[in-house]
Amino acid sequence: MSHTSEWKSRVYLFEEDRTTKARVELDTGTTKLTGHGTAHCNPTDADVPEIGDELAAARAMEDLGSQLKRLAYGDMEAAETRP
Repeated sequence: MSHTSEWKSRVYLFEEDRTTKARVELDTGTTKLTGHGTAHCNPTDADVPEIGDELAAARAMEDLGSQLKRLAYGDMEAAETRP
């Protein structure tokens, strides 16, 4: 069985007051999921926006990955219970 698909994703980053927030949106064509992540700059650290972007985006992707796994596990369970 051969299968090809394209999933679309977008990453949005917002920084304010040494806090970076990330939102990752995934559209599989049949399902839309959104992951969220936050990074806070320690007051004693230098303000390097790229680091905040990376951490917040990574955390949002981890959140999205967890949601995607839960979705897959639910689909697996449903497939096993079909007559």
